[in-house]
Amino acid sequence: MSGFKVRKDLVSNYEDYYAAGDSEWRRLGALDKSDNIVSLCKRLKIKSVIEIGAGEGAVLQQLSIKGFSDELYGIDISETGVDTIRKKNIPGLIECMLYDGYSIPYEDEKFDLAILSHVVEHLEHPRQLIYEARRIAKYVLVEVPLEDNSRLPLDFVFDKVGHINFYSPKTIRRLLQSCNLNVIDQKVTAPSKAVHTFHNKFKGLVGYYIKNLFLKLFPKIAPSIFTYHSTLICQKS
Repeated sequence: MSGFKVRKDLVSNYEDYYAAGDSEWRRLGALDKSDNIVSLCKRLKIKSVIEIGAGEGAVLQQLSIKGFSDELYGIDISETGVDTIRKKNIPGLIECMLYDGYSIPYEDEKFDLAILSHVVEHLEHPRQLIYEARRIAKYVLVEVPLEDNSRLPLDFVFDKVGHINFYSPKTIRRLLQSCNLNVIDQKVTAPSKAVHTFHNKFKGLVGYYIKNLFLKLFPKIAPSIFTYHSTLICQKS
């Protein structure tokens, strides 16, 4: 047991997060996330995967569709999330359970890969959960939104989305390295056209092309202006 617990108000924020069941918005996002996972792990032998903070199971479902791994597992702090995942009957899903947010109830090196996709930005104690992911898996994959840019407001205000940490390509890389993980590969991507246009078709379409053009022409500068996603695959030092 780690002794760490998720703050009560944060737990309550996610209790009914997935009560409505499947979300088209999360499904579209999971297409991008699963593509990034498959891309960064294409040279690795991955037969067992655990997604930590699996939400409603959208990423697990896409990984199953892609035939990414023989065995899939999921854990989350949200009862509505776990219930939704179980109802999906995802092929290859061995187990899905609740956990306390920091102590993962599996033995050392049980899995080939532990995935933390859009989870680290929600954590009060990110290193503690990263250490746990490192303990139970040979490889750790992390994806976060790159929100530490010129558009980030000066002062923090909590909202329903629940982000409490904000990263740049450099700071997320250094965080993982400080947890005794070697970064094998890192990529920065813009969300897909479908994600950009989901809420606002014209404005989203313009934003999609502008962000992709900036990323192509100015890959080091673009994340300091716009919000992208960074995905990193790591191995124990």
